[in-house]
Amino acid sequence: MTKPRYLAETIAAPAHRAGEQEIDYSVPADDEVKKTTCYMCACRCGIKVHMKEGKIRYIEGNRDHPVNKGVLCAKGSAGIMTQYSPARLTKPLKRVGERGAGEFVEIEWEEALTLATERLARIRATDPKRLAFFTGRDQSQALTGWWAKQFGTPNFAAHGGFCSVNMAAAGLYSLGGAFWEFGEPDWERTKYFLMFGVAEDHDSNPIKIGLGHLKGRTGTDQAKFVSVNPIRTGYSAIADEWLGIKPGTDGLFVLSLIHELLRNDKIDLEFLVRYTNASWLVINAPDTEEHGLVYRNQDGDPLCLDRNSGDFVDALRAGVRPHLIGPVNLPDGRPARSVLDLMVERYRDPIYAPSAVAPQIGIPAETIMRIAAELAEVAFEQTIEIKTPWTDWAGRHHESFIGRPVSMHAMRGVSAHSNGFQTCRAIHVLQMLLGSVDCPGGWRYKPPFPRVPGSGAAPSPMVGPNQSLSGMPLGFPQGPNDLLVDALGRPQRIDKAYSWEAPLALHGLMHMVIHNAWKGDPYTIDTLFLYMANMAWNSSMNTAGTMDMLTDKDPVTGDYKIPYVIYSDAYYSETVAFADLILPDTTYLERWDCISLLDRPISHADAAGDAIRQPVIKPDRDVRPFQDVLLDLGTRLKLPGIAAEDGSALYPGGLHDYILKHERKPGIGMLSGFRGADGTEMGRGKPNPDQIQRYIAQGCFNEMPIPENARFYRFGNQDYLQWSTARGLIDSPDPMVLQLYCEPMRKFQLAAEGFGSKQPPNEADRARIKAFADPLPIWYPPFGEAETTDGFPLHALTQRPMHMYHSWGTHNAWLRQLQSRNPLFVHHTTAAALDLADGDWVWIESAHARVKAEVKLMDGVHPGTVWTWNAIGKRKGAWNLTPQAPEAKTGFLLNHVISELLPARADGYRYTNSDPVTGQAAWFDLKIRLVKCGADEAHETSPSFAAQPRRGEPQSTLRYGAGMGRRKAP
Repeated sequence: MTKPRYLAETIAAPAHRAGEQEIDYSVPADDEVKKTTCYMCACRCGIKVHMKEGKIRYIEGNRDHPVNKGVLCAKGSAGIMTQYSPARLTKPLKRVGERGAGEFVEIEWEEALTLATERLARIRATDPKRLAFFTGRDQSQALTGWWAKQFGTPNFAAHGGFCSVNMAAAGLYSLGGAFWEFGEPDWERTKYFLMFGVAEDHDSNPIKIGLGHLKGRTGTDQAKFVSVNPIRTGYSAIADEWLGIKPGTDGLFVLSLIHELLRNDKIDLEFLVRYTNASWLVINAPDTEEHGLVYRNQDGDPLCLDRNSGDFVDALRAGVRPHLIGPVNLPDGRPARSVLDLMVERYRDPIYAPSAVAPQIGIPAETIMRIAAELAEVAFEQTIEIKTPWTDWAGRHHESFIGRPVSMHAMRGVSAHSNGFQTCRAIHVLQMLLGSVDCPGGWRYKPPFPRVPGSGAAPSPMVGPNQSLSGMPLGFPQGPNDLLVDALGRPQRIDKAYSWEAPLALHGLMHMVIHNAWKGDPYTIDTLFLYMANMAWNSSMNTAGTMDMLTDKDPVTGDYKIPYVIYSDAYYSETVAFADLILPDTTYLERWDCISLLDRPISHADAAGDAIRQPVIKPDRDVRPFQDVLLDLGTRLKLPGIAAEDGSALYPGGLHDYILKHERKPGIGMLSGFRGADGTEMGRGKPNPDQIQRYIAQGCFNEMPIPENARFYRFGNQDYLQWSTARGLIDSPDPMVLQLYCEPMRKFQLAAEGFGSKQPPNEADRARIKAFADPLPIWYPPFGEAETTDGFPLHALTQRPMHMYHSWGTHNAWLRQLQSRNPLFVHHTTAAALDLADGDWVWIESAHARVKAEVKLMDGVHPGTVWTWNAIGKRKGAWNLTPQAPEAKTGFLLNHVISELLPARADGYRYTNSDPVTGQAAWFDLKIRLVKCGADEAHETSPSFAAQPRRGEPQSTLRYGAGMGRRKAP
């Protein structure tokens, strides 16, 4: 293999050949290089931006950066064309025509900010919850959530409710961490990698690097990669084994694996006793208010039965030999059982046997049994050892770390189902049974995780006019008393997060904001404030329905049902046309950003890390960074913490000043590096005015390496707990017990059974909580399965291509050359049964609507599943593309046939098309049928909406940089 070369390297020019044009290789490629952080997806890779004469010449990966180590994908390299996109907004806009018509006048910033301030001030002085503030992907939530707190509205959330809240909630309440941004496989040491439902856009560069490492290992160092996914593309295409599972049945597959492990006694009992709540006793007293709760002493400590002494003792005490199997009688005479005993009884049930599960998931029983055996063989027969001394939470000294080299990863493919929370919980239980959590070769945390499972402040309700919230708008409920519902059980948030419909909605329900505001359920709002959230064309929401709700008027007053929409974006997206006031944002190469440990950092398993973006180029338009605008609005509104008592700005330099000066609590700021007066403190310390410059000098990132004796078993590693506490990552060095049994879920069930002061207000909510808020993982068919009986036999899924990311990529001239249209992929056997051939056009029909697309046949998909790439289709004229652009003519969106609501119940009420525990949008539950188009219907997609008026002239060339070099005359 040849040594990799990099664009920035100086290389010798090739010898000139007679008759060829002579090229002057002495022309410098750049005259300046600036380092910053990429924004073309959520990986947050380090980049080097090469400038020439004030323009971007090219972008390459930063080889020193911990995330990508110099690797850069097509998206990152094409950041040039996002910077110079013709879709960029150029000036604040005020609507003058009807909503949706795209008729605006340009206004000055002072007018725009005055309009926004006057409206927001009126809301804050009367009823702050009538502001709904929701932001899009990766948008500085540590700032925006705090701003919502200071304003006083509980109605804040970001994109996670339709992306990955099932992942986050299940992991945080089970392990105190979660997949992707909160953890990663031990790529260096794992011997068996099991991946669930991950498309190639997620964590793409780190996963590509990791999989490259796995696939490159040889001899006895080889690792097996098994992918569980209905679609075989990207990562699944290079897996050693692909399991093309039926969508939405991953949880049943995992519970069958657990059944096999328990049946064959292949579990890590020592790990379970020492680090999980397996030994905790659960009260077994049906029809009482403590049935299913953990048995505790007066101090709240969980108890177990010590077989050495025969006493009921603190289950966290070192050296206890707990009773694990069989019932026990508590001192008061009530029966109880250990968590492990409850698990064994449940998952040894024949309903989870491979022979019973196989027909439901589309994977042979023999395969299920073999995968379980392989997991056990690698975990227990191929253990690895790292000879580094360490001390555990009880003060016990260990000479080495023992690793069970089985690792797992999962993402939206399991998250975006209505059973996704319990499926993700099941995966984490599987990890715990194998003892493969945060050990060498297993799945490992990324700082600031782990944290105590399920810990954190509860979400805060509104206090009153001109009052800030007492805490953050998003939080971690521990039971019914933490829900945001009124005395009648009605939701207090516009999206109904933290209500009986979605008690653990840690990321909110962004996909329900427009619908609920339009319907006035649970109340009406005054202003919808959105940031980089293309809601009119979102992958989990029905496009036509969303646009109708944004434009619908009250027939009596003639006013819009959603009175006012403020929108900030850098680009002319579909949603711009439906806003009343547009605050144009900069690109990621024109502003400061903070990738903070308080938000979504760049940590990896061996180091805590954070980063910044610096402006590498000045805007050539009248635009401002949204974060600066938000702080400006906060000053104008005199929000506490943003404006001083005299009304002056506490952060006059905008986000740059906020990064430097803001402290979430004493010594803890937005950045962890170079703190203190002299910049020598890490993690915790006073603000340092030179901090940002220190970051820039180091490549716009910083790392805090974890000591080698603190890198594994961090939930119970005394060395890590002390190191992490000293740096402000956690508050105290207490051990963190992993949760096989999630007690907060049982508290919600008890409320549904009629106990406690807060109970579900109706029988339908009671039934849902009883059925789905189970403290041990369960599986149930996705709610979309109900539509199968109505003639919709096929599952329909979407995923993003590796070279695109949301709408951000599909207006990029270079990336459009890679893809500007998308077909519907159908299995050959399914197509044959429907008389479909490659290139035919079909109507994709759901219970809600239909959309037309071209068919492409393939083998690598579950036969009962069709799929397409998402975010390709565009409204005509949007993003300043011509109405004839292929994205609008032959590209399509599957969410044309998705609904945010489930079918009506007998009483007419419609629940959201979401997970009943977390509120995660269940857009992967979609069921459809295919109807072949007639010859006169082919060749162009439908529905097609009226063209959005373009702003300015569209770009006419797909080339860039033609004038940046010189060539000698031939």
